[in-house]
Amino acid sequence: MRLIITSCFSLLFLAGFSQQKISGFFSSNVAKQVEAEKQFDTYLNANDQDTWLKFLSSRPHHVGSVQGKANAEYMAKYFRQWGYETEIATYTVLFPTPKFRQLELLGSNPYKARLQETALKEDRTSGQLSEQLPTYNAFSADGDVTAELVFVNWGVPADYEVLDKMGISVKGKIVIAKYGGSWRGIKPKVAAEHGAIGCLIYSDPREDGYFQGDVYPTGPFRPEQSVQRGSVMDMPVYPGDPTTPGIGSTPDAKRLKREEITTIMKIPVLPISYEDALPLLKSLKGPVVPEEWRGGLPITYHAGPSEAKVHLKLEFNWDMKPIYNVIATMKGTEFPDQWVIRGNHHDGWVNGASDPLSGMVAEMDEARAIGELAKKGIKPKRTVIFCAWDGEEPSLLGSTEWVEDHAEELKKKAVMYLNSDGNSRGFIGFGGSHALEKYVNEITQDVIDPQTGVSIAERRYARALANADKSAKSRLYGNKYMKIGALGAGSDYSPFFQHLGIPSGNVGFGGEGSGGEYHSIYDSYDHFIRFKDPGLQYGIALAKTAGRMMLRMANADVLPFDYSILTSTINDYFSEIKTLIDNSRSQVEIENKLIAEKVYQLAADPKEHFKLPTAKPSVPYLDFSPVENAIAQLKKTTDALKASISKAEKLDAASLNSLNQILYQAEQKLLYENGLPRRPWYKHQIYAPGYYTGYGVKTLPGLREGIEESNWSETKERIEILAKTILKFDGAVQEALSILSK
Repeated sequence: MRLIITSCFSLLFLAGFSQQKISGFFSSNVAKQVEAEKQFDTYLNANDQDTWLKFLSSRPHHVGSVQGKANAEYMAKYFRQWGYETEIATYTVLFPTPKFRQLELLGSNPYKARLQETALKEDRTSGQLSEQLPTYNAFSADGDVTAELVFVNWGVPADYEVLDKMGISVKGKIVIAKYGGSWRGIKPKVAAEHGAIGCLIYSDPREDGYFQGDVYPTGPFRPEQSVQRGSVMDMPVYPGDPTTPGIGSTPDAKRLKREEITTIMKIPVLPISYEDALPLLKSLKGPVVPEEWRGGLPITYHAGPSEAKVHLKLEFNWDMKPIYNVIATMKGTEFPDQWVIRGNHHDGWVNGASDPLSGMVAEMDEARAIGELAKKGIKPKRTVIFCAWDGEEPSLLGSTEWVEDHAEELKKKAVMYLNSDGNSRGFIGFGGSHALEKYVNEITQDVIDPQTGVSIAERRYARALANADKSAKSRLYGNKYMKIGALGAGSDYSPFFQHLGIPSGNVGFGGEGSGGEYHSIYDSYDHFIRFKDPGLQYGIALAKTAGRMMLRMANADVLPFDYSILTSTINDYFSEIKTLIDNSRSQVEIENKLIAEKVYQLAADPKEHFKLPTAKPSVPYLDFSPVENAIAQLKKTTDALKASISKAEKLDAASLNSLNQILYQAEQKLLYENGLPRRPWYKHQIYAPGYYTGYGVKTLPGLREGIEESNWSETKERIEILAKTILKFDGAVQEALSILSK
């Protein structure tokens, strides 16, 4: 009787497999894939992730450190045990570290900044002082400056417009900005453009301290003496080793001299704690700042300038340091020259348990599980490559140098790059090429959330519904589809995606593991297991999610890129552009009307003529029809491809292989060889980090930034470039369609 029941259950189970659909898989192969994923899950182990995390975060492991190399060798040993051909790819890169740091408030109430974080008995690794990098911003300029202080809020361009209206200039001054509102490197960049001679960046407790909750060690948030380290290299221009822009940092590479490098900050920059910031902010005079500028410290926030001067002196060791990328490869059984690549960085500013190692140990678990499947004869059809990048924190050093070094081979072979960069508990997040959107949605429906027992897609939908207002809730109700985000910069997908046009994604969990440990000595194993992901259950959830993404892309019969979704998304971005130009035109008209009224008032008095304002140039007519026509053409082609893709099952092996090659190389057609204005390294014409947003994405960046900066000649030029780029992409999709049509 038991045998009969078991057999019937097995038949029903397999029938369920046959009914399930997975994008990219012929119906005859779905059951095999689902069974492989089920077995994959059984090899994942939270205790192993915990063991790896404890070792990798046991000592500080920044670029050039003893532990950084030891960690690379530790991971390489495991990858080899799991059946991967593994190498440690080494590059030599510029990595400055502090030689001298001094910050002091002069005058009648002098104060000398501590510039030091406090070891805690509750945090076992926080006292490793001799191995820790001091609190600093990498790629700051050397400098010795003394000047009055001015508070600039987030330090973004809009804040300087407010200061102008208040009659406050930062020329010849030192500025102090809050962390947040933009990437840290934008703050000194904009300050220098406005004539400032130094920049301080502090973590205000309103965003990153006791205003949010109990501080560490009682709670997860940033204590008063904690400092956020970080790079201020001008990565929106180009990331990687600044001495070798666009080429791998190999021994024979031609290098720029330091004085020739454009991405090093022009003024000295120093991050400080809110303990050190408080006496400086107290010294400020001048008007009270707008309400939205005010933080959580027990003071009245003034704009400045200060009466007393501030002295800032910084000197750096400008050393060349080795970095160690771990590259682990398992060749595909059918398509060894088609590569599915997974990456997470392993370097940290200090012990880096959350950022980046929580993501790194999930990736290791994925690699181990795929290795175990391979030992049982379930090997991936395409080559899978697992990468552990070094030097991400200073400026995406490891990934960028490896990508630039292997660019030609990657353009031919790379199918997808999948990134993570740390992990926490809560809700799934994904950003990347929108051709991956359907594939991502299917996977999120198949992974169970460890806290709630529903799918990670269902949990994300529930949060969106709970947080929506009444009108948004009515639109969301019943719509569980996840629209993925666009990628700007800030992690190792950038060289793959925005430089080479390889379809890429970034995945991770978050939303319930907030804390103030970021880039401090408190990003430790002790902090992580108490507040971020106790038991590493979301480490398992990340491994299940990213593992499925790797396996499905590696084993797909037809690569699951949906270019009709990408086309629809491009059209949405273009609609935003047209709205942006309409708003710009309306804004100029309003401002010019106000100026005309002011001119009328002042014109009657000759003494006031020197104050007469000048009207702003009107927004010219822009002919967007080339882009509109290109998108319309692309929509027709991608819709036809989507309707025809089922015919792929009837293709012979050679034709199917040709189709797949066109599909994974198609997004490279969205590159423009000369790149974006003032930053040719960024070649993707749909996605890029903003010139003044850093991490934040600018979609259709050439057009969008031209309009935002009122550079109309450049905007007209970018219209033509974007239209031609879209038509090039359309040509690639037509090639795929022609194979199916035959």
